[in-house]
Order: sequence, then structure tokens, then C-alpha cells
Amino acid sequence: MARVLVVDDDPAIRSLLTDLLEMDGYEVSVAVDGLAALRAVETVNPHFVVLDVMMPGLDGFGVLAAIRALPGDPVPVLMLTAAAETDANAKAWANGVDYYLAKPFTPDAVLDLVETVLAERVVD
Repeated sequence: MARVLVVDDDPAIRSLLTDLLEMDGYEVSVAVDGLAALRAVETVNPHFVVLDVMMPGLDGFGVLAAIRALPGDPVPVLMLTAAAETDANAKAWANGVDYYLAKPFTPDAVLDLVETVLAERVVD
């Protein structure tokens, strides 16, 4: 079963994405901030990460940098942000994000992306 890590400080978004992904058969772990995300990446070893940009403490860019510094095949990362700034979008791409969606997003857009990416990857 594919493991997805959802990282967002908004409980409503975490709940929505968790319910959506679990109903589609994914094993979902959640983290409420950047530091918890780093711990979860180490312990869960996710196949896909859905990552908020603006969080207290360590933001999504810091988490993304830490994920990209890990050895082995890079885990696909989808960044979600309410930031309408073009700088955030450019910074995400420059830092190695795989996918980027602005909030508000449609749940189907996230699910379709996760399904497409994980269907192309070998999941242990």
C-alpha cells in the first residue's frame, strides 16, 4: 500500500486530504508543522508528500530542502499554498518541488495527481 504524508497546519485541510486519500486506499500519515514533517519523513518513509508552504516554525521550503537532501530516489512532493505571490511559485520550482497547487484547490486535483504519480512508481 502506498504511503502518503500530508503536512499542513490547517486541521480542516489535513482532515479533508486524509479522508480523501484513505478512501482511495492510501496509507496516510499527517504532520502539523515542518518539524513534525521531518520526523515523519524519517519514520514513515512516504511514497508521496503533500506539503503546505506556510506553516509555523519550519516552513514548507525548509521541509522540501530537507527531503531533497535525503539519499536515494527523491520522493515526489506536491506543495499547496495560499500564497498568491509569484515568488513563492518560483521558489518552489527552484527548490525542486515536483508539483504545485494554489489554495483553494479541488480535492479531485490532488487525488488525480497522487494517483497518476504513484501509478507510475514501484511501491514497496
